[in-house]
Amino acid sequence: MMPIRSLASSLLLAATLGLVACGGATDVTTTEPTASEDTETAAETAELTPVRFTLSWLFQGVDAPLAIALENGYFAEEGLDVTFERGFGSADSITKVAAGQYDIGEGDMYSMIEFNEQNPDEQLVAVAIKFNRSPFTIVTKAESGIDTPVELEGANLAAPAGDGPRRLWPVLAQEVGADPESVEWTNVEPQLRESLLAQGNADGISCFSISCLPVLHQKLGLPPEELNVFYYNDYGLDLYGNALIVRKDFLEENLEVVQGFVAAYLRGLKVALEDPDAALAVVTELADDELFDVAIESERMSIAMDRLYLGPEVDSIGIGGVDPDRLSVTIAQVVEGFGLTITPDANEVFDDSALPPQEERML
Repeated sequence: MMPIRSLASSLLLAATLGLVACGGATDVTTTEPTASEDTETAAETAELTPVRFTLSWLFQGVDAPLAIALENGYFAEEGLDVTFERGFGSADSITKVAAGQYDIGEGDMYSMIEFNEQNPDEQLVAVAIKFNRSPFTIVTKAESGIDTPVELEGANLAAPAGDGPRRLWPVLAQEVGADPESVEWTNVEPQLRESLLAQGNADGISCFSISCLPVLHQKLGLPPEELNVFYYNDYGLDLYGNALIVRKDFLEENLEVVQGFVAAYLRGLKVALEDPDAALAVVTELADDELFDVAIESERMSIAMDRLYLGPEVDSIGIGGVDPDRLSVTIAQVVEGFGLTITPDANEVFDDSALPPQEERML
């Protein structure tokens, strides 16, 4: 597990990394803080409101908005001392936010809808969008001859049983005119999914593009031209990706705290979008982990920049927000795909009260 990182410990790097995030010079010499500086930092931190945040998975390149907000002091400017830990999937992070183990978390708001139906006394709500488009995909080898989703009829696909895109396959099949029952699914552990495809033991896999594609490309020797990637957003399921999620009662009781967190996070996202390479450098420094593969994370960041962070509507509504009509359509699709009984209104799923003014969210 990645250790909890706090703003207080991160501020010592802020001067150097702030320059990196802004694309400035990096040959800055830092010195060890004096005892008086340590005391001042501790006093400043004591005046900040602590906020516990959970990622949806490991700390990765796509967490640049958080990393930049930490290292450039954006959270501190909002009066917050933010600590974070790695996640173990959206379902896990959502459950832990609901249980009060974290104040704010990142996760899939469509999984949140399912949680809310199953846990009516622990309601959660999304307050900002990280990815304007979903990473849900089905991937096949080009040599398979499966060049469109409708040609998946009769295929053998591999994924974990609870995989989000796998669960929504019937809805995708309906959108493209395929028979959903014609597909045979093989249950597989997440870490073995890409290998099954590479070895030819499955016709395709469902996955998150930012998780499976870097592995297929860089570790299993399948370059982009040898793969077909079917994004659900391109075939009738215009889903949003991960969001920032809080308990509804926490939002009501701590609106200014959530507003401050969202404002700082979206500032970090804007910086990341302006200079992805510098943003990745900030993440790499903050990760401080020998297992952090810069080449993999660079590709993950590139995929997110190309496919996830932005969508056509961002030009008109800015980053972080949603189009209520689009969200309503996708809610109905997910309710059908997940077999839920209640279709919530868009404003029950996404609360915009924590968003900065729209003019501050425009690129």
